[in-house]
Amino acid sequence: AIVFPLQKLERYLAPGTDTARFRLFQPGLAALQRAEALFRSDRRHPIDYVSSAVRMDHAPPPALPEVCFIGRSNVGKSSLIRALFSLAPEVEVRVSKTPGHTKKMNFFKVGKYFTLVDMPGYGYRAPQDFVEMVEAYLQERRNLKRTFLLVDGVVGLQKTDHIAVEMLEEFGIPYVMVLTKIDRASRGLLLKNVLEIQEFVKESAQGCFPQLFLVSSVEFSGVHLLRCFVAHVTGNLPALEAS
Repeated sequence: AIVFPLQKLERYLAPGTDTARFRLFQPGLAALQRAEALFRSDRRHPIDYVSSAVRMDHAPPPALPEVCFIGRSNVGKSSLIRALFSLAPEVEVRVSKTPGHTKKMNFFKVGKYFTLVDMPGYGYRAPQDFVEMVEAYLQERRNLKRTFLLVDGVVGLQKTDHIAVEMLEEFGIPYVMVLTKIDRASRGLLLKNVLEIQEFVKESAQGCFPQLFLVSSVEFSGVHLLRCFVAHVTGNLPALEAS
């Protein structure tokens, strides 16, 4: 249940409910261990904050495969990134109680393997130049392999999330949805939001990976699986391990 939170919910679904989209990415133990090693820093494999940027000409060179995390202000984006980097505690990911704390694109380099980008939140207290900053990044960043769109597990898809989806679809950017704060939602509410989002993706999305990822930055549910998926989309897992 810690690794595959979606499977924990299956027993509560009505008989006959299609759960094929719950199991599209089901890595084995070897792949999970490989991903954990990538997120664990040491002297030969440093994980570092690189720089922040408000314009693309301030961004570091696009030398490595890259993933970015985007979502509404207060969706728990920085908390999730800190959880992903918990095996490298020296990496400073600032988490604020005030929504909209992230005002710049923050770049983190994971050894020689990939870069992870913490994007400013949209909606409440978004930076004034948010649209220009994010649109330029999404359209110009040639090494971007996947965008992770975070959705609050308690409130589900909001109007601002739909706008973000429209932007990603318009630009033809491959993305995946991540449901955050699952520890705060009741089982019934969580199931409702999961099924509604999966139906939305099935009916209305072209560039979204069909499987929804569930995470809790507090209980670490789903964090191991998400690390593995990041390793997979950045080309750092042997194909057989990720199947």
